[in-house]
Amino acid sequence: MIVIIDYGMGNLRSVEKKLIHLGAEVKISSDLDLIADASKLILPGVGHFASGVKKLRDSGIWSLLNEKVLIEKIPILGICLGMQLMATFSEEGHVVGLGWFDAKVVKFKISDQLKYKIPHVGWNNTKLNKNSKLFLNVSENAMYYFVHSYHFICNKKEDILATTKYENPFISSINKNNIYGTQFHPEKSHLWGEVIIKNFIAI
Repeated sequence: MIVIIDYGMGNLRSVEKKLIHLGAEVKISSDLDLIADASKLILPGVGHFASGVKKLRDSGIWSLLNEKVLIEKIPILGICLGMQLMATFSEEGHVVGLGWFDAKVVKFKISDQLKYKIPHVGWNNTKLNKNSKLFLNVSENAMYYFVHSYHFICNKKEDILATTKYENPFISSINKNNIYGTQFHPEKSHLWGEVIIKNFIAI
């Protein structure tokens, strides 16, 4: 069973609806026992990095996540803030993250502010850096929906799954072993977002 982690920071129902549509057994939960029994996890998120860290820590989910992901090695997909929380540190609140990636989260620094608005909202494509089960059978012209003001900077190139250009290139997907992340929202990205989620279900 896939558990969508409810820590009060995500658009959970749209993720759940997409998974159910694709035939997955899924539950939204903050219950530690249900999360502990999950075969896969999804960590969604919209909002402030420091608030997300506090909610995960206060709920007890933080330490359980480390056990499930780092020790048991179950697959996890972080979406938007959920991906950012996997970094070591974020400028947003100046707090440490889960530290699963040697990375930091920084605010966009845009030169042409008339053309490139912050937050970055809208549709963009991605450029794959390596092969991955998450992007299996996805068109190189696929478009995905983004909503964010901060982005990922990863120190290890091998962990970068895909990049997207918004004035300058930024990291839009990451992968290391059983850990996956997308800065974009696959649950809002129509056909190709469905393919991404379907691929995660099959991992």
